[in-house]
Amino acid sequence: MKLSFMASLSLALIAGITTADAQRRGGGETVDPNAPATKYSYYDAFAPFFYSKNGGEYRAATGEPGPKYWQNRADYQLAAKLNDEANEITGTEVVTYTNNSPLKMSFVWMQLDQNLFKQDSRGSMIVPVAGSRNGGRGQVFDAGYKIKSVKVVTGTTNVATDVKYLVQDTRMQVFLPKELAANGAVLKLKIEYSFISPDYGSDRMGIMKTKNGKIFTIAQWYPRMCVFDDVMGWNTLPYTGPGEFYLEYGDFDISITAQAKDIVVCSGELLNPQEVYTPAQVKRWAEAEKSEKTVVIRGDNEVTDPASRPSGKEMLTWHFKIKNARDASWAASPAFVIDAAKMVLPSGKKSIAISAYPVESDTAANGGWKRSTEFVKRSLEYNSGKWFEYPYPAATAVAGTPGGMEYPGIVFCGARSGGRSLWSVNDHEFGHTWFPMIVGSNERLYGWMDEGFNTFINTLSTANFNNGEFKSRQAPNFQQIAVAQTAPTLEPILSNGADNLKERNNGTLLYSKPSNGLVLLREQILGPERFDFAFKTYINRWAFKHPTPDDFFRTIENAAGESLQWFWRGWFVNNWRLDVSVRGVKYVDSTNFAKGALITLDNLEKMAMPVILEIKTKSGKTDRVKLPAEIWERNVSWTFKYPSTEEIESVTYDPDKSLPDFNGTNNVWTKK
Repeated sequence: MKLSFMASLSLALIAGITTADAQRRGGGETVDPNAPATKYSYYDAFAPFFYSKNGGEYRAATGEPGPKYWQNRADYQLAAKLNDEANEITGTEVVTYTNNSPLKMSFVWMQLDQNLFKQDSRGSMIVPVAGSRNGGRGQVFDAGYKIKSVKVVTGTTNVATDVKYLVQDTRMQVFLPKELAANGAVLKLKIEYSFISPDYGSDRMGIMKTKNGKIFTIAQWYPRMCVFDDVMGWNTLPYTGPGEFYLEYGDFDISITAQAKDIVVCSGELLNPQEVYTPAQVKRWAEAEKSEKTVVIRGDNEVTDPASRPSGKEMLTWHFKIKNARDASWAASPAFVIDAAKMVLPSGKKSIAISAYPVESDTAANGGWKRSTEFVKRSLEYNSGKWFEYPYPAATAVAGTPGGMEYPGIVFCGARSGGRSLWSVNDHEFGHTWFPMIVGSNERLYGWMDEGFNTFINTLSTANFNNGEFKSRQAPNFQQIAVAQTAPTLEPILSNGADNLKERNNGTLLYSKPSNGLVLLREQILGPERFDFAFKTYINRWAFKHPTPDDFFRTIENAAGESLQWFWRGWFVNNWRLDVSVRGVKYVDSTNFAKGALITLDNLEKMAMPVILEIKTKSGKTDRVKLPAEIWERNVSWTFKYPSTEEIESVTYDPDKSLPDFNGTNNVWTKK
């Protein structure tokens, strides 16, 4: 078939373009036969369509809640009684659930987390032979919730009617006798239940024995509403141990009844101190509320003194309230030493830092818990000023069995901690106030959005505390970090929650690698001012709401004014590595070094990052050159002209080891 002139010309052009492409690397660089082999693909690293869907009415393209964003609500009235001989908690719960969604509901789902500790639970079944911190450590006891009744409460007279319910592992489905309407309709459920507390509850709760009595740290202690959202509908992933929680916000009215010898601490504000503390202790509380220095409410020399508890009653009921919280927890013990100090918050709002611990934790060897209240106070004051004000009337640190676990207004930390280790655990657990207590992400799916973000803010609060008392004296070596944190055996950060990771990798993929990603973003890509503004914008936009990873990524990009999809793709979505090599130096004029030098870099792995170079010349002068990540947007190798005035002795890539380049053997070129 004879081709027309235009067709022949088109084919010639196509052939020419194809030939030209074959002779080039990265779309703008002629192939150098000496160039090393590379895994880097600029069209993968900078590929379009990172976001799988456009912004909408519920979640905007800017990363903020959309104009029709909705969120359901769960308010709780909780009453529990502690039997400290039988380790049993008996409770009554009235939950008022508001359906703000545009959908009707014929059933609702609740979480029964205590069922994890049953021998036939999914969580128990998947514990490896070697054991796990995410279970009951083999304890065999009468575990799990015993649901006495589930009733729907209706009418002004609060008539309670039994309803059908179905328990499946750590979830309970409640079938409603009448559909719950959309757009603000209210359901009230009354549930009576009991359970035996495990001694060790997945490192999140438990019972510790001390010489002066048991310390109960009680969590996941009432049936909790599952979240119904615009992303997944009902979020009913079972609780198997590794993954944490996703909860609705609401107000809590809590009554805890325990023996008079016990002191109870709980999320929120104690409303009846005169009924549960002695007159002398009430006076000390008033002093602590005005003091920036720690005030002892009940000293270690008073713990065994009967006069340190109110007399005349066998049982006491403690009454607490906390508003706009996603959860509540409490602790009880006759062994508690209690101290406290006021916190100074930016708005002037009243709040108090509290510590509760046994005399065994008050040791001179490591400083023990004597400084706990100081640590709590300073950590929360710093983060309140930096990001978002602490929202609760009290903050209580409890020494107990858990190594470290967070709840709104209260945390459980290792009783043997002291000094640097106690600062670290108090700072970390109370750092969770911002993630996920204020910014309520789905921990079950995206643990890195609370653990990793919190670990990041810990780096700043630790640097700030007491003129850097516990700050590392050396800057982090990101080249060394990258060897471990981008190892090919690791899963990506964006895996399907903690349940989808090898347990040995949780510390890396939920905590340190996401944190280091934010450090890179702050220090090397955006700079502190732009990053801090964007990160604070994210917190303020999503305070007491439910963001997803896309909402975070979009907010940072929009607030910082920077496309960062190449970074999200390399560090969070994929487990890519960075390996940049300094290939060599040539001169524009080999007889006159002052006419400039051509420096060539190769990207040998899949990740893109900005470039930092240190250039030393023959006279000993050093210079720094920074190149943006966009040099890799259409190139696998990059040559740039450096305005040299003399011969170059060496070129060092990443001289401060502040970039995650895992292979340092090719980072330095020296004159031969």
